[in-house]
Amino acid sequence: MQPEISVLRSGILRRKLSAGLAATVLAALSPQIARADESGVSFWLPGLYGSLAATPATPGWSVAAIYYHTSVGASGAAAASREFQVGRFSPTVNIDLNVALRGQADLVLIAPTYTFATPVLGGQLSATLAGVYGRNSASLDGTLTVGAGPIVTTRNGFLEDALVSYGDLYPTLKLKWNNGVHNYMVYGAGDIPVGDYNPNRLANIGIGHGAIDFGGGYTYLNPATGTEFSGVGGFTYNFKNPDTQYQSGIDFHFDWGVSQFLSKQVFVGFVGYAYQQITDDFGQPAILGGFRSRVLGAGPQIGYIFPIGSNQAFLGLKGYGEFDAANRPSGWNTWLTFSISEAAPASTMTPTRHIVRK
Repeated sequence: MQPEISVLRSGILRRKLSAGLAATVLAALSPQIARADESGVSFWLPGLYGSLAATPATPGWSVAAIYYHTSVGASGAAAASREFQVGRFSPTVNIDLNVALRGQADLVLIAPTYTFATPVLGGQLSATLAGVYGRNSASLDGTLTVGAGPIVTTRNGFLEDALVSYGDLYPTLKLKWNNGVHNYMVYGAGDIPVGDYNPNRLANIGIGHGAIDFGGGYTYLNPATGTEFSGVGGFTYNFKNPDTQYQSGIDFHFDWGVSQFLSKQVFVGFVGYAYQQITDDFGQPAILGGFRSRVLGAGPQIGYIFPIGSNQAFLGLKGYGEFDAANRPSGWNTWLTFSISEAAPASTMTPTRHIVRK
């Protein structure tokens, strides 16, 4: 439901192959562990983008492998929405908000990217198609409202579910421009809903509906000092879920990162994100209101750039603690990213090689 992609271009620091995953890596990602919108689950995975997001890449093929772990919890409306979504409960009665939700996911994303050598509109075009596979688990505990025909009963109970399977596909197109220390990017991403999804399950990997996401980003990178900061913002439009007739509202998201290179190969810094739903959902029970979701996150990061044969590789670790959440489970998540790309030709090396060298 990410997701970002590349490491260094001709000796210039490039963006981490951290996922541009079609937005789940490419927003890409978005396993259904409960993240706002329908059942608290969003297409966009906050944290997909980070440092070096808008820097150009070396033309040719690159690939990123991302291990993503998250552990979240919620109560009140964010948990009750999952009770509503699961078909075993009646949507025609007032759902009790005395419910606790817990979710955990361990996912692996693979995001191959091709970067074109021929300029497009004066910039560098790249295309990514990302996929995800892994385990997702969820549980509900509390007052459950159960409907069987005209009979509705309320009881205290516990439900849990787990799934190991594949998720949706996440295509992304990006166009980047460089002007000295300034780097700019626009992107378009989407969700192709082919992943394992069942509206009657607590845990899913696919999200059950299509989505499109558009946005832009900026990276400041000073090779002389090794200082960098990046920001990427965008909007997600969600299509109606054909299984539930539920349509999530429009989401706004902003990911950021700041870093400092300590040597030619190592950088450290901080990352963060802000996620806010800006229009109401359609199809939710009245007790949930507009069910607009929000969450903020921040944490540390470290990255290491190194050669593998004639190629360039990147290994990075970042983590987020979430806070100020509304209508969405929150907790913490970590990203371990390994990416490999073609090395820049020696003839194009610049003075920035004193920071990162091929």
